[in-house]
Amino acid sequence: MMENASAALDQAIEPRQRLIIALDVPTAAVASGLVEELRDHVGAFKVGMQLFTAAGPEFVRELTAAGDKVFLDLKFHDIPNTVASAAVEAARLGVWMLNVHAVGGREMMERTREAVDEACKKEHLTPPKLIAVTVLTSSDRTTLAETGIEREVEAQVAALAQLAESSGLDGVVASPLEVELIRKTIGNNDFLIVTPGIRPISATNDDQRRVMTFAGAVVAGSDYVVVGRPIIRAYDRIAAVEQMLNGN
Repeated sequence: MMENASAALDQAIEPRQRLIIALDVPTAAVASGLVEELRDHVGAFKVGMQLFTAAGPEFVRELTAAGDKVFLDLKFHDIPNTVASAAVEAARLGVWMLNVHAVGGREMMERTREAVDEACKKEHLTPPKLIAVTVLTSSDRTTLAETGIEREVEAQVAALAQLAESSGLDGVVASPLEVELIRKTIGNNDFLIVTPGIRPISATNDDQRRVMTFAGAVVAGSDYVVVGRPIIRAYDRIAAVEQMLNGN
């Protein structure tokens, strides 16, 4: 492991506390069952666009009221005022972490940071971790070119990570394959890296293209990893968690 990566990771955090389960399911009932089954075995739960659209903010409130750590993964990307206002509402839900798209630019990220911090201070709320999406793990060089981006994936990830850090955000979402690059690029050892695209050795990649195992991502310097289908679709989900934590 590189020196920066080692310094960035809080060694006091148990491996299972780094594991975020993606509740990518169609109903609150299904999601609630997963939370009840897994809450003592993992660190947090991710609520993304599918579940949020189906179950709404009230389900998020239920999770946070029960003491569950929630990563609200809605990838806000709009004009600065709209994103800042949405992020404030997310903070009021009590979420632990939320994200925006880094390609929204510096003004969007800075205004969101300022608005969230101001609201949380005024309303005596714990500020959520605010992170930015770099390049989706389903994307590759061809995908970027289709949208007019001529950089290689690695260069785009590094540039967006630098932009997010200089805009005052707490970290980024990036493929585990770019974690070491981000650690080398960003000198701030408290800068968080959250990595989706985590698969056990035996799993298929599904629609993810830039993937790695849980152990590989942590060794590379990931602070938190997001896992969905390999666990929530497993016959024995707790066993699947343990196998992943054990490097299988």
